[in-house]
Amino acid sequence: MNRSPVWLRPSRWGVRIRSAVTAALVVGVVLLIAAGAMLGLLRRSLTHQLDVSADTRTTQIAEELQHSDGHRVPEGLLAIEGQVVAVQVIAADGRIAWRSADKLRTPLTDSDAFGTQAVGLPAAEGYDEDLRIAARIVNTSTGNYTILVAADTESVEHAMTEVAVLLAMGGPLVVIAAAAATYLLVGRSLRSVEAIRSQVARIGATALSQRVPVPVARDEISRLAETMNEMLARVEAGHKAQQRFVGDASHELRSPLATVTAALELARDRPEVLDRDLIEGALLPETERMRQLVENLLTLAAADEHGLELRTGDVDLDDLAAAEASTLRLRGDVWVHTAIVPVRVIGDRPRLARVLRNIADNAAAHARARVAITLESDENRARILVDDDGPGIAPADRERVFGRFVRLDDDRARSTGGSGLGLAIVTEIVAAHNGSVTIGESPWGGARFVLELPVAGPVGVEHPVADSA
Repeated sequence: MNRSPVWLRPSRWGVRIRSAVTAALVVGVVLLIAAGAMLGLLRRSLTHQLDVSADTRTTQIAEELQHSDGHRVPEGLLAIEGQVVAVQVIAADGRIAWRSADKLRTPLTDSDAFGTQAVGLPAAEGYDEDLRIAARIVNTSTGNYTILVAADTESVEHAMTEVAVLLAMGGPLVVIAAAAATYLLVGRSLRSVEAIRSQVARIGATALSQRVPVPVARDEISRLAETMNEMLARVEAGHKAQQRFVGDASHELRSPLATVTAALELARDRPEVLDRDLIEGALLPETERMRQLVENLLTLAAADEHGLELRTGDVDLDDLAAAEASTLRLRGDVWVHTAIVPVRVIGDRPRLARVLRNIADNAAAHARARVAITLESDENRARILVDDDGPGIAPADRERVFGRFVRLDDDRARSTGGSGLGLAIVTEIVAAHNGSVTIGESPWGGARFVLELPVAGPVGVEHPVADSA
């Protein structure tokens, strides 16, 4: 099978060539339509002028015949001039009474082809086909006379030919000029795109702070450059966040790993010290700390990759809140006040329990003596308030505290050892449930965590299933 060359395939052409060819085709088609319409109008106009000229001569002759009662037609009205090439006056008996030339021995047209007046009649057989005949019948005292005046359309054809030649010569020039202008203008516009492409090609993982040039003109390419810069800013922010995440995770794991390593080395060199106190006092706590940290990291990684997967079902928030309050009371570190009403929502029970646990543990860790857990609801949303009487959180830090590996000043904490991931996990779980979590000021001057959840559960959950956990 023969295939056309590559350069003949439009799919292989560049934007500039495709735009130029398209512009040429569009302009060519428009010019053809416009030229055809113009030639048609020109022919109609010139032909109308011929008919008007011939009809005017018939009117003049008719007036003269009526004035002279059919006895005289001035020689001037029989003269051939301008667009009139032949004149005949036929008497009622069919005799040609007056004519502009001796050779006009037969009527110019069939007298039966019209009534009392007509224009644009075809010439009779034996005469030039280019003639257009104007005819008029006039009544006089000596009888009816038929006046025939012929105009030659050769001048019309000549004018049409000249205009068509000019259009044929000028049309291709206009098409070529349109294609060339489009090619140049598109090329000039694509310079900005090429500048953006070359700049993006130079940007590597170590130079994400660079940005592409934004053209001065406020057009689509300018908006493309702005969008590209916004995307680069997001990529840079994500890259920096990933670097911080890896660095913080490494830092958090270093301390328990060092402790476990030191304890194991000590047990290797001095087996007699590997007793219950060393295992329970150093190895198990640090191992548990690493386990929790790894679980938290896996949870956040899953949320970043494809979102948290929820196993939804009916969840009694009042049971979860009461359980967390009981846990805090068993610790004995703070006094716990509760105001809980029965509230049922659709959600992932283990994850919602983790949210309440993280918030309650945070409040207990920073409270001086008191913690309050309040549960309330309306028709559509459930609201959990956790208050403490600690130092509180400054307004400037109330958004930042939900970040990963974020810890506030030491005066905010009464115990150490947290990884700074608890509230970040709270944010991810609450967002997966289409809820919100905010921080305000409690009536005791400390921090107030406000957790709101939709009673109907996450959007898109059509068939909730009970959670087996």
